[in-house]
Amino acid sequence: MSNITITHAPSGLVRTSVVRSERISPHVVRVTFGGGDLAAFEYQGFDQRFRLAVPAHDQARLDNLPEKFGVGGYLRYLTLPRGTRPVIRNYTVRAFRPDPVELDVDFVVHGTEGVAGPWAASVDPGVEVAFIDQGRGWKPVPADWLLLVADESGLPAVAGILRDLPGDATGHAFIELFDAADRQDLERPAGVELHWLERSPAEAPGSAALPALRALEFPSTSVYAFAVGESALATGARRHLVNDRGVAKANVTFCGYWRAGRAS
Repeated sequence: MSNITITHAPSGLVRTSVVRSERISPHVVRVTFGGGDLAAFEYQGFDQRFRLAVPAHDQARLDNLPEKFGVGGYLRYLTLPRGTRPVIRNYTVRAFRPDPVELDVDFVVHGTEGVAGPWAASVDPGVEVAFIDQGRGWKPVPADWLLLVADESGLPAVAGILRDLPGDATGHAFIELFDAADRQDLERPAGVELHWLERSPAEAPGSAALPALRALEFPSTSVYAFAVGESALATGARRHLVNDRGVAKANVTFCGYWRAGRAS
């Protein structure tokens, strides 16, 4: 579930290529893209995300993709021959640099599980990809403090938000990982306390973050909250905030990036 409104930038379908790939922690591979249409990309910062099409098999094509990935565009994508369709997944901009124009994306890799993660772990420079910008989910309302909650899939979104917050921002950020070695050094305002949480790989996402959220002493209910990651974590955080803490629904942005036991 999600209450994030999807928007599409005028840049339309952006085609670019892999510049390099680097494993930055045991389960995270950072892929840098550059060239092609990337100069037309309208960078917004924070948790900006997009629908990324990767050629996960040799017959995949990018030249016949729709210019938009809304309902109509997705239906057109589904009419493409199955053997030539690239894999499409949602990802967050981890970093963007204007000179030279480069864009970083962090992929969570669980060995050979899934499609995009193994692709990122083995991709060579020069491989072409395509994406459609989907805008930002981060749309804060006036509040006394901020609250961020995420798992490893939401780490790039929270990292971008912390980086781009005003310097006088205050609040808490909870990031749950299944391996503490995947922690990253994150820029953030001094007034935002960062809580790294670790769950057992056998435990469900949210098993560390949700109890920590319930135990948090709230300065006030005037909070703007942002919860993303596995569906049960994101919806569980929203349910607790609205039902148990009395936070207004309009003050909670949430999105299930993936669902345990189901491909994204």
